[in-house]
Amino acid sequence: MEKHLGQLILTGIPGTSLDPETAKLIKAINPGGYILFGRNIQSATQLRQLIDDLRAASNTEPIITIDQEGGRVSRLRLIGNEPPSAQQLRDKGSVELISRHGELTGKLLRLFGFNLDLCPVLDFSPDDNADNSLKGRCYGSTVAKVIENASAFNATLRKEGILSCGKHFPGYTYALCDAHEELPIVDRTRSEWLENEAVPFQSLLPELDSIMVCHTHYPFMDPDRPRWPASLSSNAITEVLRKELGFKNGLVITDDLDMGAILKEVSFEETISNAMHAGNDMVMICHRMEMVQQAYNTLETLTRSAVTPALERIATAKKRLCKPSPFSIEEFNALDSMVWDLRVDTLGEEEASKRSPEDGKRSPVETY
Repeated sequence: MEKHLGQLILTGIPGTSLDPETAKLIKAINPGGYILFGRNIQSATQLRQLIDDLRAASNTEPIITIDQEGGRVSRLRLIGNEPPSAQQLRDKGSVELISRHGELTGKLLRLFGFNLDLCPVLDFSPDDNADNSLKGRCYGSTVAKVIENASAFNATLRKEGILSCGKHFPGYTYALCDAHEELPIVDRTRSEWLENEAVPFQSLLPELDSIMVCHTHYPFMDPDRPRWPASLSSNAITEVLRKELGFKNGLVITDDLDMGAILKEVSFEETISNAMHAGNDMVMICHRMEMVQQAYNTLETLTRSAVTPALERIATAKKRLCKPSPFSIEEFNALDSMVWDLRVDTLGEEEASKRSPEDGKRSPVETY
């Protein structure tokens, strides 16, 4: 079993190429997947080469993922046009444009060799100015609109061979702070949550390939554990998401464990252990590469019963991974031109020329 434990880790990597030290770690641990960020993207040909190298270095076909939502959370805008954000598409009010967005996103990601996109966002936005990391990222200000719009994006993304990930369960909608900085405590009743935040997840679960669990504390889910993140909660993941909502055999991934909501609350060893006991399948470590080996060492201390179900779910999910499309710079340029057309159709020529500003507070962290 030990040789498979690396499959439980979804890790970031440093730099724009696979350096010898990282390659050595990959060979030793065999991570289940990789998440790429702006620090990994320099050009179109470089990005495809990096992903080809990651696949070649892995003993098991890896999940290779990215945050490519649209707007400011679009890693590929570093080498191409910026797709419209979920909010911009929502405000335009065209499901057809959202479907085009999903199709183009899927084609672009497949061209580079990605096989999972960390979206759609299923939080809704009753307050577009709330400082909770969701600004511009929600497909609706109501539950119904999120379901309609996120479903359209999800369907066309998956049709192109890219797996999807609904986030951020159980929800950042009513968070009063940003989990990148500190742990949000969302004081909702069980009935309020079931009638609101839970509904988009419950509606889309049959069509989602995975779920990302966020670092929020919902007191009704963990009344006996103050300040306990949902991402480490067996009540939130096993009891509610898997049993009550029915995502029994679906792939569940933690949000980045390098965020303040975790770092300020729980030790690293306790984080990894509790994440697995809670019912997650993969632990995400985006930035502290030196902690990947430590995470593996902690996983080695867990019982077979704590990790076997997760390994089985990962293996099942990986059966759906699609191989990359043949790469050419001409195909990238053509798709990038279509992204520009989508942007103009959504925003108009004048607004389309204005790219989203970098989020200075979070850009050094590079994760959403």
